[in-house]
Amino acid sequence: MTIFPAVLLLAATQVGPADANALPPLPAPAPAEAEVPKPGPRASGFTAPLADEARFDACMDTATDDPKTGIVAANEWLIAGGGYFARHCLGFAYSKEGRWAAAADAFVDAARDAELARDKRAANLWTQAGNAMLATGDADKALTYFDAALAQGVAQGLLLGELHLDRARALVVAGQTDAAEIALAEAHKLAPEDPLAWLLSATLARRLGKLERAQADIDIAARLAPRDPEVALEAGNIAASAGKYDVARRNWTQAIEIRPEGPIARTARGHLSDLDRAEAETAETTAKP
Repeated sequence: MTIFPAVLLLAATQVGPADANALPPLPAPAPAEAEVPKPGPRASGFTAPLADEARFDACMDTATDDPKTGIVAANEWLIAGGGYFARHCLGFAYSKEGRWAAAADAFVDAARDAELARDKRAANLWTQAGNAMLATGDADKALTYFDAALAQGVAQGLLLGELHLDRARALVVAGQTDAAEIALAEAHKLAPEDPLAWLLSATLARRLGKLERAQADIDIAARLAPRDPEVALEAGNIAASAGKYDVARRNWTQAIEIRPEGPIARTARGHLSDLDRAEAETAETTAKP
């Protein structure tokens, strides 16, 4: 999952096409996954670029501090023969600007060149291409890129678990919930200490009406990340779905206390307002003779 923590966090809670914390119907299953992309055509006599770690680090630092300047630096390096190292930096710079489609294109080009060079970094580049494409909303194409990363056969242990988590996020967005559950099971087995994996599986289970499973998974997420407001928010959602409104209120309040500003706090405040309104209406109805 490398360079996209913000994307990961958003997609991990947004398991449907709209509000992550509402309960809309699950989307219909998507068509079968597309074939894993093959390296695109390149001019004959392809030569792998020399690894220039110092220039790569400098390019990435520039892209972090000033993405626009980073794009210029990466393109200049690409023209000078930087190859997939320069393309990697270019994709990173585009991602820092939120230009996800351009970032995905750069990562795909970098991954294909890395494959031609038989560089194991191709797997990481395909993964970053998948995350960038998922940020555009194109889950099906993101899946082809994640599958290309898996096809490299180099990811192991925790990295392999995170790759399965990435696939699960894309599968959820694509509406392939059965496949997503399988991918999440692999993620839990290989990366059992990753709270995001447990958060996503809890959210998905809640959306599928599997409330016992949702509660078990969110309990693990809360143990691993006790001060994560998104975990507290989802714990409240699960409690509310089970009719445990006092527990839901405590969890939503905790989400606000952990991080008073931002979208999570706004969502939690909205849920609390809805709960207050429902309780007031119930009390009014009960009080009538």
